[in-house]
Amino acid sequence: MTDVPVHDAATVVLLRDGVDGAGVEAWLLTRVTQMAFAAGMTVFPGGRVDAADADLPFLGTAFTAVAARFGCDEPLARALLGAAVRETFEETGVLLSTPGADLSALRGDVEDGRIGFGGLLREHGLAVDADGLQPWARWVTPAGETRRYDTRFFVGALPPGAEAQDVTSESSSASWVGVGAALEQAQRGERVMLPPTLATLASIVAHPTVASVLAAAGVRSLEPVRPRIRTTDDGSVFADLPDGSSVSIPRTMIR
Repeated sequence: MTDVPVHDAATVVLLRDGVDGAGVEAWLLTRVTQMAFAAGMTVFPGGRVDAADADLPFLGTAFTAVAARFGCDEPLARALLGAAVRETFEETGVLLSTPGADLSALRGDVEDGRIGFGGLLREHGLAVDADGLQPWARWVTPAGETRRYDTRFFVGALPPGAEAQDVTSESSSASWVGVGAALEQAQRGERVMLPPTLATLASIVAHPTVASVLAAAGVRSLEPVRPRIRTTDDGSVFADLPDGSSVSIPRTMIR
């Protein structure tokens, strides 16, 4: 079997408090069926780290804490945070910057490569809001897959006054969904998710507010989760997790 390179990636679980104490909501996208990876799946904003992500403007040294939490060097921590902020902007129009700003009108130009994200930030005197993103989990795609990623998950609150938009060309739909409701939809087969998405939502559902989620981030284990893929006699495929649980793999993901 040919070794498949493992690429660094970053994902943002963008959160807001529901109306009238209705619990925490997450911004969820359904990827278009033409995508090479996770086609038709419900996912969080995110993607592969680009070389330029480490060179985005930062204020202070908040990335050093991220490096310590994920056990990586500071350049990689900067790249992960940069990719998280860039991908969130490209896929939702929400800019996780300091100071805050609404540059959503330029989102399409960044996604299509007509404007560099770093240049956009510098032109407007902005920097990556490294303090606003908290490490939450780390998942590594199992061996044997045609594409493999070492994905670091961050949680972050929707900035005041910002509005997430269903705009990216990579998704067929996107919206705010209650975390509990999303899990129930997945259980009924109405929403198809990969194990990292399911597990991440399950780890958040008990928190009553976004503030509670962010406060819990600092004590979470960030040991990489490396599922093992298992096929049963009837052809069903499961991802066996380190805690002894198993998650069904959608048949659309079987290569």
